[in-house]
Amino acid sequence: MFAIVLELRLPAHFLDLKGQLDGFVLLGAFLASFLFIRTSARLMRSPRVPWWPGSVKTSGGLHIHHLVFGIVLLLLTGFLGFAVARSSPWTEILAGGFGIGAGLTLDEFALWVHLRDVYWAEEGRSSVDAVVVATLIGGLIVCGLAPFDLRHEAGSVLALIALVLLDLLLAVVAIFKGRRLLALIGVFLPVVSLAAITRLASPRSPWARWRYAPGSRKLERAERRWHRGSARRHRLMDAITGAPNRPASDG
Repeated sequence: MFAIVLELRLPAHFLDLKGQLDGFVLLGAFLASFLFIRTSARLMRSPRVPWWPGSVKTSGGLHIHHLVFGIVLLLLTGFLGFAVARSSPWTEILAGGFGIGAGLTLDEFALWVHLRDVYWAEEGRSSVDAVVVATLIGGLIVCGLAPFDLRHEAGSVLALIALVLLDLLLAVVAIFKGRRLLALIGVFLPVVSLAAITRLASPRSPWARWRYAPGSRKLERAERRWHRGSARRHRLMDAITGAPNRPASDG
């Protein structure tokens, strides 16, 4: 009998560095802020909890979106972060405030892009995508990783350039195969890009258009996987963000 034991160990001095601690506080506040405001928005939408506080409106009926408060908080904490002395506990407090502002703002990321209220529309789900990307990047950096992290490489300059180019090449191929999120992670961890390019390409990707002939078995398999993955993603999004508003049918 063989036993496989998996262990996850954080570095011995995890969060000992001041910047890393501030980043951890910021990331935690960001996630907490996003989860709170998204839950609050869903409760306001639900007829089962009519007692939940509603939207903020002016006396003239203008709806003030929560990204406005997020932007103000980002500007305020960002300015104070530069202006005040960088000592504890102020840096942690400002990092937490910045994270809260970022959570409020990115929750309505889709409104920046479309310049209209698409919060409960299908397009509004890009806000969650933005939060996922920000969380991944922030989490990787807090864990001590960085794009093209070559701090422990002792080779020549040409060898380091070759490693960076290889990292970029793997990420670009992953993007062409429709694995954009994995490609982003791969910039920090090239093995993730390598895993992405060994998988079937998305049927909507440039790689599939170039390499998968119409009616081929590879394209059919890619379509089946894409539909299964899309269905799972929609179920997950419905659980997190609530079902989007469906356009009214004509007639």
